[in-house]
Amino acid sequence: MTKRIKLIWDFRGPDANAIAEHHAKHLSQYVALEALDKNITGHQQFSGNHSIAYMVVDESRMIQVRDDLRPHRGELYSGEQ
Repeated sequence: MTKRIKLIWDFRGPDANAIAEHHAKHLSQYVALEALDKNITGHQQFSGNHSIAYMVVDESRMIQVRDDLRPHRGELYSGEQ
């Protein structure tokens, strides 16, 4: 089974959730534009001042996506949200 990587963009401040939600829309557009196999994107709010946008990619495409989009961090994706 191919490893999948969850690429994460952190947003902080009072507008963090709205910004993360908007950023996730752009990530979905990138997935379509680059014809990536998986379309796992989204956003998640952790507190009133910290939210993330994320995208899951196969390990083989991670370098390309990292260089194109410059995420803040990444982690192995377990398939659970």
